[in-house]
Amino acid sequence: MDQIKFFKVSKNFCHSSPSVGWEHWNPLKIFYFFLFFSTILCPLTSYSCPQFSNFPTNFYSINEYYSDTTIDVKYYDLFLDVKTNSSLLTGKTGIYFSVKSFSINSFFLDLNNNLSVDSIKLQNTFLNFNFSNNILNITLDRTYYRNENVSVIIYYHGTPVPTGFGSFIFGTHNSTPSIWSLSQPFGASDWFPCKNTPDDKSDSVSVKIKCPQNLIGVSQGNLIQVINNPDSTKTYCWKSHYPLSNYLISVAITNYTEYRNYFKYTLSDSMPVIHYIYPEHFQSAKQFLDKTPYMLNLFSNKFGLYPFINEKYGHAEFGKLAGMEHQTISSMGAFFDGIIAHELAHQWFGDKITCRNWRHIWLHEGFATFCEGLFLENFSGRTAYMDFIRAKMTEAKRATGTIYVQNDNNISEIFDANRSYSKGAVVLHMLRSITGDSLFFGIMKKYINDSSLAYKTAVISDFQRNAEQVYGFPLNYFFSEWIYGENYPKYIVNWSYSQSGPNTYIVHLNLKQQQNSNPQFFTMPVDIKITTSSGDTTANVFNNASEQNFDIQVTGKPEYIVLDPDNKILKDKTGDEPVTQVRYELAQNYPNPFNPSTTIEYEILNYEDVNVTIYDLLGRTIKVFVNGKQKPDRYKLTFNSSGLPSGIYFCRISTPNFTASIKMLLIK
Repeated sequence: MDQIKFFKVSKNFCHSSPSVGWEHWNPLKIFYFFLFFSTILCPLTSYSCPQFSNFPTNFYSINEYYSDTTIDVKYYDLFLDVKTNSSLLTGKTGIYFSVKSFSINSFFLDLNNNLSVDSIKLQNTFLNFNFSNNILNITLDRTYYRNENVSVIIYYHGTPVPTGFGSFIFGTHNSTPSIWSLSQPFGASDWFPCKNTPDDKSDSVSVKIKCPQNLIGVSQGNLIQVINNPDSTKTYCWKSHYPLSNYLISVAITNYTEYRNYFKYTLSDSMPVIHYIYPEHFQSAKQFLDKTPYMLNLFSNKFGLYPFINEKYGHAEFGKLAGMEHQTISSMGAFFDGIIAHELAHQWFGDKITCRNWRHIWLHEGFATFCEGLFLENFSGRTAYMDFIRAKMTEAKRATGTIYVQNDNNISEIFDANRSYSKGAVVLHMLRSITGDSLFFGIMKKYINDSSLAYKTAVISDFQRNAEQVYGFPLNYFFSEWIYGENYPKYIVNWSYSQSGPNTYIVHLNLKQQQNSNPQFFTMPVDIKITTSSGDTTANVFNNASEQNFDIQVTGKPEYIVLDPDNKILKDKTGDEPVTQVRYELAQNYPNPFNPSTTIEYEILNYEDVNVTIYDLLGRTIKVFVNGKQKPDRYKLTFNSSGLPSGIYFCRISTPNFTASIKMLLIK
């Protein structure tokens, strides 16, 4: 789901998804909308997080949503009779499942106690049931054994009381009824009986929506039939043949304007891209909707063909300032490039492969947020992508805790904007920087098409496994610190240089990190850009200690250095600001070779003990020029070789913070 997003069956089942929207698109509301996004909601990019709801937020703990592990749901068949004048929902849900345990004579489903169950049937037999504490316990007509199939129908009615981000809402727009759902993460059982966990995907789903004839009912998959009923209502029959988790089933009902594009994925094949938009917003939204086929092509090229190509993609506007990636039909509360890209990316990362539980939400939100930047890079250029990454890094630095969700009892912890969205996206940016583009997109494509995961569920280690297989090297250090660790590195840079030959120098780099909690320090490859009198040199060092020294040879006199010049790492740094002089220097003597005298220059930038000594080739002391305190300054000495034979001599300078030497050649 997106942060402005809260983005964030059988025989006939369908589904839909939550998104972002407003009721009146006046300039003041648009201003507050973007202000809201740029501050609280992860600058218009994390759209899947339903946490900032203006509807009741009776968040259930995940502990209250334990599922029945004795059954495996195969198919949901929903019939929803929606009474807009009384906010009444009359439902009939068929559930087809197979038995997973050795035998069962009862099972349970999740359903909110605000609804009333009228009866439950298995073929022509009415079943006994007990309904309390949001659990519907159903007694079967006999004992069923492993791999047997069971099909029951639950009849129920009532007015759903929304929880979470607005699980089922009877609302309006422009004085017209607008009914919609947004079930992520635990709200599906507020409006239909289900196994309320993301890890049990049904093989297919059908959704039939009965509503007043002036309204349109929208859900997952393909529209199979529209039935004109004798009571001035219509029934919209949707069916999807792809696996999906229960929270990705959705409904959206109002007097939509329908608008179509097409995604042409071969020379002769195309898929409909269908948008259902509030009539008063259509003209404003159209310019953004028209970019959807471009995004479909982009993401298909990067990750593999759109996962639900035999059905559709599209958007259904709804009454929440959010976006939600309902499978094949994202629910949208606003329209702009970022949120459209985010929700579309979820069709791969979230819908095709779904996190097995909410601790692994990074596999949804971090990936979809990164794809917002990917769209910018391809549509507007690399500069736009890097601007996006810089903004995400600013937000990521506000993140607390690990990207792996420790406290999944708390919905706001699951959908933390700074952590799950922004820092999650930055982690993928850093992985891309380590592996390079070719391998990175190979990783993404291999993961999303892994046959053991595709149209199923995954945990973070599944992505790491695919990443290491493509990259060819272990990445445990990377995942350990960035997914299961906290915070980010804070580098302290100290450096000096010495001359090693004609116009060649050694940069002596000391790289420290402030101590962190977990990990104590970060292991990362780090780029060092060195600007010299002869041009720029970029070296890469592998920093795997809290303090390390590196010697880097360059051509030309070093002038300044920049750590991580291309912003590949989430970090703070001090000590590498561009300066016109170095902290310490022992310059090459001149002339060299010399006879009888030569000039030696050196520089120190701290008040400290200094020793400058001349040695011969055997290490014997020839002359001590300095042995004591000196203030920061540049110094010049003259070495006279009177009485010395021709040969090689050395000048060595040492301080508590700096040591260097030069070779001098005396020829008589």
